[in-house]
Amino acid sequence: MPEVGAERLKHPELQPSDEPSVSFGLDRGWSENLVDLLQAGGPVVALLLIMSVVALAILLVKLWQFRTARLGETGPATTALALLRAGQPGAALARAEGSDNPVAQALAQALRGRARGLPEDKVREEVLCFGRDVQEALRTWFRPLEVIATLAPLLGLFGTVLGMIEAFRQLEQAGSRVDPAILSGGIWEALLTTAVGLGVAIPVVVALNWLERKVERLVHDLDSTVARIFTVDLSAKPAGPAREEESDVWRGHSAAVAAGD
Repeated sequence: MPEVGAERLKHPELQPSDEPSVSFGLDRGWSENLVDLLQAGGPVVALLLIMSVVALAILLVKLWQFRTARLGETGPATTALALLRAGQPGAALARAEGSDNPVAQALAQALRGRARGLPEDKVREEVLCFGRDVQEALRTWFRPLEVIATLAPLLGLFGTVLGMIEAFRQLEQAGSRVDPAILSGGIWEALLTTAVGLGVAIPVVVALNWLERKVERLVHDLDSTVARIFTVDLSAKPAGPAREEESDVWRGHSAAVAAGD
């Protein structure tokens, strides 16, 4: 709850030069600005600052985790899949095992399962379980970020409501001696908590959406890679007799369509 505004309202006889003031500026040290901010916003601003520190710590941990997992490194999985379709499963396995990227690791598991002669459904199930475990690990600490992003604006609004209540209560007690400038000072200090709440929530929302998009892209790459292991590459054009056979099939299909018309 704002304390400076209440002090002004309790003593309306104070002149502007004598009343307690809270000021922020680039010419002041960050510690002085922080103390003034806490003094103006009260415990609500202190709680919001703690939430911002927690959110920043979680974000740094997630960035380190994503960097360690090399989520943006799609080259090894793509190269391994190309080697597999070129008839070099050994080279494909070696290339996939040499990367920490979850997609490459899933591909390596599938290749090891095929090398052991396991049924396709068993291999698929094992790879899907691995993908779900990776997704769950990467989504760790997303819930606290969601709570902070949702709760910070509400806490700021709550602090503003408390500050306005206190300001008008002191206004009522002061009676006709109150200067409108004193009331306006109490109001801006009450609104300060809303500004701090939004300042905490907006970066957290942006960071959370970016992290979720990275996980969604990884899940898509995992599903796509696993599916391509057990399917035929239809984008490759057949050569030689296979191509002539394909042309005959299309000609026969066109003739059948024409006869039906």
